[in-house]
Amino acid sequence: MTARKLGFFDRFIGEIDKAIKVLTLPTLARRDLAASSTQEPALNDADRKESGRLMRVNHAGEVAAQALYQGQALVARDASLEMTLRRAAAEEADHLAWCRQRLGELAARPSLLNPVWYFGSFLIGTVAGTLGDTVSLGFIAETEKQVEAHLRDHLRRLPLADERSRAVITQMTHDEIAHGQTAIAMGGKSLPFPVVLAMRWSSRAMTRGSYWL
Repeated sequence: MTARKLGFFDRFIGEIDKAIKVLTLPTLARRDLAASSTQEPALNDADRKESGRLMRVNHAGEVAAQALYQGQALVARDASLEMTLRRAAAEEADHLAWCRQRLGELAARPSLLNPVWYFGSFLIGTVAGTLGDTVSLGFIAETEKQVEAHLRDHLRRLPLADERSRAVITQMTHDEIAHGQTAIAMGGKSLPFPVVLAMRWSSRAMTRGSYWL
């Protein structure tokens, strides 16, 4: 008996299931926590609060990343591109798990706005994917470029004593760079400057909203 090929509606229902899991269930990392060998630092209340806010922003970014990749994969025209997007999403799921665990260690909560970031990002990813695979790849490359800059900024802003959060962000940075390089190697198309600027504004709104909420 041959397996029934899933139609678009079936796959869309599957995406709803993924969204529910990302937003409500703890994510299990396939790789060991990047900071597992780093001892929990002794942080004062102010530093712990700042680290918690920064890691909340990073967790929100990983929620959005899941949605972006899944939205793009849903409408990808090339099977190899869809596989690449799904693989990247799986690696980003490690980031999601690491950030969530670090939030717990810092006695901080995830962003209350995560559902907004997820569904907004899923819509953006779907739109980018429908514009063609080269545009979709270009969108990934630009997104990862901006995420890399954002993570490096957080490495500068983290309290000096918080080596555990720093280890998590450092590993995340390495992965984001690799994802961007893969997208370029696969033929990612440079995006028009107005689109790049709009992406920056959107990222800034998410960053500021998640920092406080």
